[in-house]
Amino acid sequence: MSNLPHSLAADRNKQPILDALTRVLGERGIALEIASGTGQHAAWFAASMPQWTWQPTDADPRTLPALAARVAEAALPNLRPPLLLDVMSPQWPSQGPAFAEARGGEGQEEKFDAIYCANMLHIAPWPTCAALMQGAARHLRAGGLLVTYGPYIEDDVPTAPGNTAFDEDLRARNAAWGIRRLEDVAAEARRAGLALRERHAMPANNLLLVFGLQ
Repeated sequence: MSNLPHSLAADRNKQPILDALTRVLGERGIALEIASGTGQHAAWFAASMPQWTWQPTDADPRTLPALAARVAEAALPNLRPPLLLDVMSPQWPSQGPAFAEARGGEGQEEKFDAIYCANMLHIAPWPTCAALMQGAARHLRAGGLLVTYGPYIEDDVPTAPGNTAFDEDLRARNAAWGIRRLEDVAAEARRAGLALRERHAMPANNLLLVFGLQ
């Protein structure tokens, strides 16, 4: 049995998210994952969508060795080695050369057919939302999609008691954290040149949001 870091939540939600991704995304492409964490999603999605190449990343350099071990354990030809990527950095990835177009050009930032980010916005300071949207607008190909997953507060939808308690706990742990208003996130997307295209209700009071270039 693997001794790699393991998230029970990631294990629970990987299949519902995969089901949504297979409905939302095209048949093939290259996906950039932001905040890959344990890498469970990256390995699951790459194994389940063999015609998609998956690029895992994380902002915490301490997670990269375990994330690299997860990739090596999966041994999938369409799962790339992880990279350090902090959305607040003006260049993605956050160190080393920029993504090269088709992994072959110099000085060009690689474009992706999809960018996926789960459970980051509520455990990061609010400016990361604008940075995520701006970076996604830079790195999406024409027709590409940004997909985010996690809890959100909606103005016209009653907030589930569990999400209210979770939000209070997050803010008690770090005043810069907290569940974000969907309307605020969509506004940051618009400022970056992205539009909210789809909203999918998910288990455990989460949402999967799909943004595309305007």
